[in-house]
Amino acid sequence: MNDVPTPIDPEAARRPVREAAPAGAPDPGVDVKRLQKEILAELTYSVGRSPETASPRDWFVATAYAVRDRIVDRWIVDHASKENKPEKRVYYLSLEFLIGRLLFDALNNLNLTEVAREALSGLGVDLDRIRTAEPDAALGNGGLGRLAACFMDSMASIGVPAFGYGIRYDHGLFRQGIRDGWQQEYPEDWLSFGNPWEFAHPEIDYPIGFGGYVEQVSEGGVARHVWRPAETVEAVAFDTPVVGWRGRHVNTLRLWSARAGDQIKLEAFNRGDYVGALADRVRVESISRVLYPSDETPAGQELRLRQEYFFVSGSLQDLVRRHLEEWGDLRSLADHVAIQLNDTHPAIAVPELMRLLMDVHGLDWDEAWKVTLATFSYTNHTLLPEALESWPVPLMERLLPRHMQIIYLINALELDAARKRHPGDDGLLASISLIDESNGRRVRMGQLAFTGSHKINGVSALHTELMKQTVFRDLHRLHPDRIVNKTNGITFRRWLSQANPGLTSILIDAVGPEVLDDPMRLEKLAGMATDSGLHERLIDAKRANKVALAKVISDRLDIQVDPDALFDVQIKRIHEYKRQLLNILETVAIYNAMRAQPMRAWMPRVKIFAGKAAASYHQAKLIIKLANDVARVVNSDPTVRGLLKVAFLPNYNVSLAEIIIPAADLSEQISTAGMEASGTGNMKLALNGALTIGTLDGANVEIKEHVGDDNIFIFGLTAQEVEARKRRGYDAHAAVEASSMLREVLESIRNGVFSPDDPNRYRGLIDGLLAHDTFLVTADFDAYFAAQRRVYKLWRDRAAWMKASVVNTARVGWFSSDRTIAEYADDIWGVTPASR
Repeated sequence: MNDVPTPIDPEAARRPVREAAPAGAPDPGVDVKRLQKEILAELTYSVGRSPETASPRDWFVATAYAVRDRIVDRWIVDHASKENKPEKRVYYLSLEFLIGRLLFDALNNLNLTEVAREALSGLGVDLDRIRTAEPDAALGNGGLGRLAACFMDSMASIGVPAFGYGIRYDHGLFRQGIRDGWQQEYPEDWLSFGNPWEFAHPEIDYPIGFGGYVEQVSEGGVARHVWRPAETVEAVAFDTPVVGWRGRHVNTLRLWSARAGDQIKLEAFNRGDYVGALADRVRVESISRVLYPSDETPAGQELRLRQEYFFVSGSLQDLVRRHLEEWGDLRSLADHVAIQLNDTHPAIAVPELMRLLMDVHGLDWDEAWKVTLATFSYTNHTLLPEALESWPVPLMERLLPRHMQIIYLINALELDAARKRHPGDDGLLASISLIDESNGRRVRMGQLAFTGSHKINGVSALHTELMKQTVFRDLHRLHPDRIVNKTNGITFRRWLSQANPGLTSILIDAVGPEVLDDPMRLEKLAGMATDSGLHERLIDAKRANKVALAKVISDRLDIQVDPDALFDVQIKRIHEYKRQLLNILETVAIYNAMRAQPMRAWMPRVKIFAGKAAASYHQAKLIIKLANDVARVVNSDPTVRGLLKVAFLPNYNVSLAEIIIPAADLSEQISTAGMEASGTGNMKLALNGALTIGTLDGANVEIKEHVGDDNIFIFGLTAQEVEARKRRGYDAHAAVEASSMLREVLESIRNGVFSPDDPNRYRGLIDGLLAHDTFLVTADFDAYFAAQRRVYKLWRDRAAWMKASVVNTARVGWFSSDRTIAEYADDIWGVTPASR
């Protein structure tokens, strides 16, 4: 099999020929006329349209092909020969890659944005208009997937040779619609018109087995296990080149699509059973159909496990094949391969690599385990027990019988070693066991990933320390050198030059163009924090962004908002621990106060929410409904005089984030302390000059350290105080009784003020909050309300607010994913980036 990209259309020879630039060199002859000719050639020979008949999507595809060809020139240089192989390559396994639209990403990294704009303008085409013809790739949901996309960009930018491995979802998560305030899930048809960025490789396919049985055979007197799957699915490769900053390096995102071995049962078809003839194909190919299918049913739970094993097995077979072609001996795998498990979804990779090494390639257990442990590392993303995956043992035994044998043996050996070190400590053994015996026998994927990895990292300083104290406390006791911290980062260029060109132009004028190469140059901006001239330019740029967002809100929701109001933004997955409910309660409190005290000089404010709730997460979907009900009442009440507006923007994705984040004034990061691993939206918003209101949770702690106490609004219980409250048993009734404002808010929601069509709609929500306030919303309400008053006070002092805004932008260059990846390369992977 060949990893070198191949042409995907027979007309490639008709396109203008370019001489490939050496790796790291600028592309020769990038000029407007040349790019214009290339786009026209693609439009004619790849899209099959003339300029007169081309639609905006046709122009987008033609432009994407022309840009992709330039990326491929570099891609081939990096992958064309075995002599050019890197000493060590990283393989990043993730169930999500939230890459968003790629056209501007590629243009920005190749420094071609303005060239493309001028070239298209000469053809009568608006680059910004065709940009919207590109759908967001539906390959992820939230922070986990966006982080994976950032890391792929940064690995290419700093020269870490890498493959990203995931699933090519036909429909991704879902397209969120809002009907009468309720979330509706629709298929996300992002692939319906094809994907111009990818290369299909039907010749790169691997068999993925499920079910069946395991038999032991003897070969030369040595016992060997052979898995005989009952069912086999083909994993077919689709490659997307990932170009780094300035086009110096190109890595590969390889996504797997499920394909049935038999596309159709011809005998059944000829009998007239047309549906039955395709039934097996539909069932098999459902593996790569949808991201995170609902696991409320046994069938949905099984499909999720099938997805995880499917992409893991295809990826490991692929990288093992490549290693053998390049280096020949699997005993040296860890010298040339580093595999990063992004959360527990790919944790089944540990027994799968053991199976491949032993059953397929003949290594003994000790050799295979040594290689496995040295090759894998694992990123933990959550401390929530329900989010640390576990699978019922009967399901695993039925679907992956050989893997369960390996898991049982790993567990036995680990427990034996722990028992020798800590004899009589049964609690320790129960804690570290890969099998949870307490609530039906289940395989703990977090413990499996930890046990099979040489390094385990948290994603913020606080999260890493809490990980040592909570979910992996006993494993940390046994392996104190494994847990390290790697605070998350963001692709700062995308969230500056791509999302916010107005701000970027100001920064370049202020600190120099080198800021796009080195984000730490932003520090120079701190010395200009009181510059009134700089403030005026920043205010103008921010207002332009707010006008653009106001238009989106008007177009999509028919809500008119004032761009001079404070834009208060909470954009993230809808989850109880992220506490959108706390934000809504404060909104209701302000609404009540505005009606009761109309004489006060209220500050205009727009509350902006966006985010999806998991299809089966009914409480989160009820919170979305409440946000929309509050919006309906507040926005239509003339007594508020437009001073408070609420907007819930549907179908939050990367493209919508690129509109919201540059327009935000206030960044809501209000999760219950100790429950948000890191967050990356907090970094993007701070980079764009928004001030953070938040708890001491996740990376908020480190943002506070960088920007200073005076430039952030911190409130609420700390992680230690949260834990102490929970140990004592928290009584929400006492907090409500102590706060007349909170009591009034809860009563108004409970009694149907915001749901006159169904007065009982939120009775259960409020009663549940009072009975078991798991996420301490009531405990933090008064502190949050007081913090919002501090926001108001600072907002009224425009010079003070702008000084704080400038300091936020200046001090968050450290949160670049380039820095994060460099730390992974040094401390975990043992890879030297080519940029050094």
